[in-house]
Amino acid sequence: MKKTLTALPSLRPTRRAFLAALGASGLAALTAHPPALAQARDRLVVAGWSKPISEVTPLLVDQDKGFYRAQGLALEYLPGAGGGDAIRNILSGQGDVAFTDPGSLFAALDKGEKLRAVYDIYPQNVFNVVALKSSGISKPADLKGKRIGVYSLASGTRQNLLVLLHQAGLAESDVTIVVTGLLNFAPLMQGQVDATAATDTGLAVGRLRGLGEVNVIEVGKSLPVSSDLFVVREEVYQQKKPLLRRFLRAYRDASAWMIAQPEEAARLAAVRAIDGSDPALNLTIIKLRNASSQSALTTRQGLGALDLASLQQAADVYRKLGMIEKPLRMAEVVATDLLPGR
Repeated sequence: MKKTLTALPSLRPTRRAFLAALGASGLAALTAHPPALAQARDRLVVAGWSKPISEVTPLLVDQDKGFYRAQGLALEYLPGAGGGDAIRNILSGQGDVAFTDPGSLFAALDKGEKLRAVYDIYPQNVFNVVALKSSGISKPADLKGKRIGVYSLASGTRQNLLVLLHQAGLAESDVTIVVTGLLNFAPLMQGQVDATAATDTGLAVGRLRGLGEVNVIEVGKSLPVSSDLFVVREEVYQQKKPLLRRFLRAYRDASAWMIAQPEEAARLAAVRAIDGSDPALNLTIIKLRNASSQSALTTRQGLGALDLASLQQAADVYRKLGMIEKPLRMAEVVATDLLPGR
């Protein structure tokens, strides 16, 4: 907003003349009430589990939609290679909020890290293990002795694969884990792995690229827990509550927009996401993420509502299976006071 100075002469003043004419009182007024466009926004860094891909469109479109700017935030996205990577990036101070999976959260808590879960991004468990029908792999026990692809060793794909293995009485040493990156259906189609741990969106991409007939082992059928959460360090939770509330409100609004306007989100992902060149594929992925963002609990309490009982059950399963050593009290970790509600 431009400020008109009627007291100055009609000739264009120099900067020195401008300051002299304005005087100390004028400068004080500008300092106390800066023009709206000049107001500084608070920087907030989200440490992601991935690169800026179409799945995380609600975090990529602020330049277009302004959800975070409306809350006075300057949002930055820090790429990662798995949920464990996202947590490491907030523990090192590079990020403020981690976009991570419950298994990576449990592993960090087991090591004594002080963390808080503040928002449930995807209350549905979208992880799976996929094998070609010709492989004969149709249940977790069939994975023994097989080569299995994962996004990374710090990813939710590995954590959820371990859940399936342990529930079948198998250990990680009973299989060969192969790090394939996000595009892990190509190694499956090329015979480099016998099965691959992925998500519903990864499977959708694979099918569109000619994956063929597959058997899908859904982890959610044996462990119905959230796929991803926003997690912060205890220190950040205690000291930056107003900032976090504004961020969660903005993310809730962005997520609600993507649910209401998936076609627009798919078009913007084509511009903002590194894997978004195909708007039709973007729309498929966005619709899957919209479905995973909602549950009976979010219908009652609003997007982001945290299911304490489900997270506690999952933490207990991880300990029972020997994936973590310490008993976790998730009531001391789950924080609902920052949620934006309905």
